[in-house]
Amino acid sequence: MYEEGKTAQIAAEMRNYNLTLLGIRVALVLSKTAREALIGWEAHGPRIIRASFKTKHKRIKTNIIQCYAPTNDAEEEAKDEFYNRLQSVIDTCRERDVTIMMGDLNAKIGNDNTGYGEIMGKHGLGQMNENGERLANFCASNKQVIGGTLFQHKRIHKATWVSPDQLTENQIDHICINKKFRRSLQDTRVKRAADVASDHHLLTGSIKLKLRKMKTEGNSQRIRYNTRFLQDTQILQEYKIAVKNKYQVLQEKGEVTTFEDHWKGIKETITTSCHEILGVKKYHHKEWITNDTLRKVQERKAKKAGVNSSRTRAEKAKAQKEYAEANKRTKQATEAEQAAKAGTMKDLYDITKKLAGKRSKQERPVKDKAGKQLEGEEEQRRRWKEHFEELLNRPVPPNPPNITPADEDLDIDWGPPTKEEIKIALKLLRLFLFPP
Repeated sequence: MYEEGKTAQIAAEMRNYNLTLLGIRVALVLSKTAREALIGWEAHGPRIIRASFKTKHKRIKTNIIQCYAPTNDAEEEAKDEFYNRLQSVIDTCRERDVTIMMGDLNAKIGNDNTGYGEIMGKHGLGQMNENGERLANFCASNKQVIGGTLFQHKRIHKATWVSPDQLTENQIDHICINKKFRRSLQDTRVKRAADVASDHHLLTGSIKLKLRKMKTEGNSQRIRYNTRFLQDTQILQEYKIAVKNKYQVLQEKGEVTTFEDHWKGIKETITTSCHEILGVKKYHHKEWITNDTLRKVQERKAKKAGVNSSRTRAEKAKAQKEYAEANKRTKQATEAEQAAKAGTMKDLYDITKKLAGKRSKQERPVKDKAGKQLEGEEEQRRRWKEHFEELLNRPVPPNPPNITPADEDLDIDWGPPTKEEIKIALKLLRLFLFPP
């Protein structure tokens, strides 16, 4: 999320898959519909966040609990702390409300539901591990059903995480719902084509619950008018005349008697005159990402589709390499945008050269003693050898200077060089080798 343009990429994928709400690590991304139905939200430590939404039923609301559980190899204390905190959050949810628990729970549930038939089906992936047992027991205690085990899908539509080598696939992300509303969960499946440069696939859930718009103050959209037209003298005069005439009509009708009527009359005449003379200003949302970067995002997405459709290990390795290169180019493009906005032109120039594939090295010509430039590599090597032999094998001077030793020893630090001394030495060396 911290990368430049990543939010815009996520928003684009939400629109592509018509998602009302998206959970990312310990964050929730809301569509306009979900935002308008939002009652409130609260964070519960670094791994849990809870948000509540109004539904079409007056007495029922929806609670979304987004989680990021410790890994299976984590310390037992960390796991206990997470599930204790999660239990305290679940306890605050009313039994009559819809409670959905979802996120990266780092738990493999498997397809064996022996002893857990009430809270899971037989369509999970792999075998249950220790974290999976913890999650299953937690769901059984709180009457939560694990959605990924209820619906029959292909293996590729169950695995939510793939290792970097593209060989290991696990189902560790889950969507759970309280048992009372089990029938509201229509389906859960993985959408592998969605791509925001994550090693997790998008897990989606279809829930038959409609959100109702909250009627709160300030919820109506603010209307803006084309006030720049008032810079035109003729339009400004038309606007003044329209306001004056409309307000005069109200006065003649005797509708302006109190101070409140006076204010309403002014507001109405100004609003209607703006509509007629100036018109409503159209707002065009400006993306935080350029078309060039969006094109690179689409290229990366196409490469990911190639990884998903590979049938052999060799094809998958080749596709994964191409995807890594596309991902690198996309990150460089977003870094270039960030550098351009920040005004750091050196960084922008360096990134642009990388994107263009220009990595030319500064070359200095090698010349012989007469000053003639040497073209062949063998001749250049021979000249370098000749140069160093002359430089390092000079004869002893005939009259060496007679330097008398100092009367006292100098206080010289013979310890290892400091970082600052090394930096200064490297700068001087660079200036010596590559003078400006």
